[in-house]
Amino acid sequence: MPEFPHAMLREIYEQPQALQRTMELYLSRQSLKPEVAAQLAAWPNAAGEVLIAASGSSRHSGLYGEILLEDLCGLAVDVEYASEYSCRGGIDLRRPSVLVLSQSGETSDTLAALEEAHRLGHRTLAITNHAESTMATEADLSMPLAAGVEKAIPATKSFTCQLAVLYLLALYEGARLGRMDAAAAAAHIAELTALPGVLAAQLDAWREQAAMLARRYEAAATFLYLGRGIHYAIAREGALKMKESSYVHAEGYPVGELKHGPNALVSERVPLVVLATVDRALAASIVRYEKTLQLLADMKAQGARVIALANAGDGDVAALASDCVFVPQASEYLLPIIEVVPLQMFAYFMALEHGVDVDRPRNLSKAVVEKPSD
Repeated sequence: MPEFPHAMLREIYEQPQALQRTMELYLSRQSLKPEVAAQLAAWPNAAGEVLIAASGSSRHSGLYGEILLEDLCGLAVDVEYASEYSCRGGIDLRRPSVLVLSQSGETSDTLAALEEAHRLGHRTLAITNHAESTMATEADLSMPLAAGVEKAIPATKSFTCQLAVLYLLALYEGARLGRMDAAAAAAHIAELTALPGVLAAQLDAWREQAAMLARRYEAAATFLYLGRGIHYAIAREGALKMKESSYVHAEGYPVGELKHGPNALVSERVPLVVLATVDRALAASIVRYEKTLQLLADMKAQGARVIALANAGDGDVAALASDCVFVPQASEYLLPIIEVVPLQMFAYFMALEHGVDVDRPRNLSKAVVEKPSD
């Protein structure tokens, strides 16, 4: 049994079990539970519009959910910072269904966004890790996680469980809208339910490699995390984990935006972390992958230091990167749940290299709530 000197590392290792528990809330015998489908049928609006409001890591899961709900369900989705949505004012003629995401269910900015959605007469759905939280009880509908108690301030298992529930929401919506037949839904479910075993088999190897990479890149001043499409959400989350866990600055960008300014920063002390995985069954994923390969080639010629995440056995990416972390092959929309785990590990070990109390980073709390006025 691995040793866990910190809650964050233990919670990274708990993700397979947390995912399994969460799936069991929504699946029965490898099928979507009809009672959940009946409840969710009351949430969507006729125009197929969805607005997602969230902050921090939860907003990154919202960016993942945006592409899922658009690609798999044909919905029109916007993702707002919860802190901005509640104070925008103005006139909005849309009547979207509103999805709020929060691990604690008590985040003040997201609660304010939920209140604003109710004021505007929108139907609301909350995804939180606490079924009895304020957000879960005040929303019209709730899809709780079963991640279990998360003691470390950096979100790990609650984040991957959010991704899993968003994937399940997309399957429920896709089935309701007739965007996927029973065979397609069953195939999606089978791959999703295999993920806990896939992750569990990789954790020790990723732990060892992340510790080595942290020693190698300890002197970095900034990291630029890059991802395309649905992987951009994970680039953003990887960068946030690095900042909040280790106090090392990092930013997440779409791959194609590197040369529109940020490339001026790339140097010995500003390495890249590039998500370069591919789903070869999806034409658009292949296009994104080939464009990412070209960027990796350009960065190699430029002399950049690059950590790449790639499909197991991908020699093309490995040849263009300074270091390569391999992840098991999966479909485009499930790869993010796998990709984020080694990035969590990397942030954890970078924190150790910098002497940070990784479970309790300075100036941060598990739930961002309003302080009472005097």
